[in-house]
Parts: sequence; C-alpha cells; structure tokens
Amino acid sequence: MKFRSTRSLIPEVPFAEAVLRCLPPDGGLYVPSSVSDMRQFILHMDEKTTYPELAAAVTPSLLQGDLNPLSSSRVAESAFDFEPELVTLDEDFSMLKLYNGPSGIFKDFGVAFFGSVLEELLKETEAAHSMIVSAARGDNGLSLTGAFRERKGITSVLIYPSGPVSGLDPKEFITNSGNTIPIQIRGNFDDCNRLITELINDRPFAERHNVTSANTINPCRLLPQAFYFLFAFVKVKKLLKGRELIFSVPSGNFGNFISGLYAWKFGMPVNGFIAAMNLNDAFGDLIRGEKFEPQQAKVTCSPAMDISFPANYERLVSFYDEAPAVMRNMVFPAAIDDEETLRTMEWAWKNYNALIDPHSAVAFAAARKLTESGSRHSHTIILATGHPAKEAEIVRRATGQLIKLPEKLLNLKRKFNPIALIDPHLDALESAISLCYK
Repeated sequence: MKFRSTRSLIPEVPFAEAVLRCLPPDGGLYVPSSVSDMRQFILHMDEKTTYPELAAAVTPSLLQGDLNPLSSSRVAESAFDFEPELVTLDEDFSMLKLYNGPSGIFKDFGVAFFGSVLEELLKETEAAHSMIVSAARGDNGLSLTGAFRERKGITSVLIYPSGPVSGLDPKEFITNSGNTIPIQIRGNFDDCNRLITELINDRPFAERHNVTSANTINPCRLLPQAFYFLFAFVKVKKLLKGRELIFSVPSGNFGNFISGLYAWKFGMPVNGFIAAMNLNDAFGDLIRGEKFEPQQAKVTCSPAMDISFPANYERLVSFYDEAPAVMRNMVFPAAIDDEETLRTMEWAWKNYNALIDPHSAVAFAAARKLTESGSRHSHTIILATGHPAKEAEIVRRATGQLIKLPEKLLNLKRKFNPIALIDPHLDALESAISLCYK
C-alpha cells in the first residue's frame, strides 16, 4: 500500500515510511493512495471468526509488500489477547463494545496493533530503534505504555498537559530500566499536539532518534481501527435480513469515523455512517455542505469529544473532495446535547438493561433520531467506546446505578509523578528527552 499527503505536494511513500516518519514534509496527513478490495475475505468470514484471525487475514492484502502472511499472523497474535464484543439489542440496534482492552477504551485496539507492527517493521528496515512521542491524557497513557511494553527497539515518550496524571507504574519508566518517558508540560492538550508536530519536523533531532507518533496523525493508528467495523459486519450480517446497515460513531477527533470510512473502502457492505457529535458539533457544518468555522470548544459530559478543530480535518476533507455526492448521501450528522445524552443513558438502562458511558450515549441518541425519523429501514450498530465504570458518577446520575471499575482497570487510578515538568517549548522537550539517555 502506498500513501500520499492530503496536500498532494510530495511523491507517494510506502507504508513503512508513512509509519516511521508519521507526518509528510508538506504539512499534511498521510492517507492511502489506493486500497485493496477485501470483499472476498469479508464475505467469507462468519460469526465464528475471532478478531486475531480477521486481523491476520486482511493485513497481508491491506499492506501488500510490507507484511507477508507469516508476519501478519505474528502481529495479530502479539497485539490482541482481547477482542470487541457485538451485542444485538433488538431488530433496530446492536452495540459494539470496544472497551475490553487493558485500559477500557477503543484506542487499545489501534495502539496494540501499532506497537506490534512497529516492532515487526524495525526487524525488516535499517532503523534499529524508534522513539514514539504521543500526547497522553487520562487513560490512553496506560494504553500506550502497555502496547510498547518490552517491544524491542522502542522508546515511548508520553507528553501530558497540566493537571493530575495517573495510570502508570514508575517501574515502566526509562529511569527504572523501562522504556517509557512521561513528561508533563505547563499547557493544554493542544500544546502537546503542537509540540509533537514541531518535534517530528525538527529533522536533525527526529532522524537521530527515529521519531514518530502513536496518535491518530499516524496512519497505522487509524487503519487497524477499521478492523472492528469489519468484525462487527461479519458478526451481524446474517441478522440483517434485508435491512440497511448503519454505524453510529461517537465523533470528536473523527479518528474512529475515518476508520469506518476506510472499512467501507475496503469492501465492507454498509449503507451509512452517523457522525454522532456532542454540543460542539465539530464537523456538522462541513458535513452539511456549509463552510467549516471552528468555534471555542464547549465543556460537556462527554469530554473526549469536546473538540473544536478535529485532528483528522484534512483526512475527512479528502473523502469529500474525492466524492462529495457519495459522502453527503452516506454520512448523517447529529449533534446531541447533555440533557439528551443523560436521557439516553437512562433509556438504554430501562429498555435494554445496558449501562453505557456518555460518549456511547451520544452515538445511541443519534441512532435513535435516525430510526425514529422513519427515513431508513435499517439496523444500526452503536460504537460503545468506553467502559461505563470510567464515568461512574455520570452513569449513577443518569440511571441511579452504582458501577465499579473492573479489577483490571484499577491501575487507571494510580497517581504518579512525571520524569520532567517543562514549559511548552520545543527546546525544553528535546532537552528533557536527551537527559534520559545520559
């Protein structure tokens, strides 16, 4: 598979370069130049197919020339000792639970695959080592640490914004013979992302340390998230019985949404995607064919979606540039406020005995709107992106139910002190990283 920049100002590059360099030098984002039609794999799989089996089957076709079938099997087996769970609620709705991984969020799937692929690529390229620099907040620090733990030739730098930090064990730090360097900046999450872009674009430093990122700016984070859309289709296809298939996707940075569109491009039969946004309505204007003008982000009860300018803006625009009429007939935007989010959490509990987190509730509310409009004869799969116990207080407020964190997620509460606290400047970040190698 070849990749091009969304700005089309540079030649195409192979998959390995897109992963190891992460950002094109023209300032855009990498997207596939073309994709393989994997319909033959998708349609022949059935409900007995496991997630590692699916990943191992489609990866060689997806990454032709980069990973052979043997390497793909190693990657899948190494990455996934967990898998999504599709729960059919009734003839209208199913829920795809994506919180069965080590940190209870959907990102575990993309990060786990990324770590396994990177280790495999390092065996086959001249680069003996890679430094993964990622913006972290909340639980994804634990997810990133777990994905890179004991991976040969990989150092993971986590950049946290201001505020309390938790989820990591100091035994994982490079100062204690681990491979993680947690650094906190005096700034916000946007500052973290800006610093990563600046670091990657500082070519002398980036080439010396082989710097890349595990955030969604890296195409290797997005592509494997397409796998769970394929997995959901394989599990539900026999139940459709003539109904259209629609996915409702909680959308903030639009990484999951882009991944769903990739799954469609790979050959997954699907009739539409709901871009389920909270009150920030990040891409509503763009999807409705109007001018996109970012606004100040509003604080809601679904905080992971409180984003005004999504990181995947250029990728979504590239889909609309290629086929605007197709996209506007296939993508349904919906903006859900906090009151409706909480009502939907209560409704899901009363009607399905299902406890869902507020981000998943935004997707469920948007799906109900489309179904109740009567405009589609459809079955909608709602992406449940986070474990409800991680938003236990909001769940209790909406449903009256008390829910505890599973034992495997208790580490999320472990507070720790970063190795360094710095101002949000590139020279301070590079100095903090360099000190860890002395």
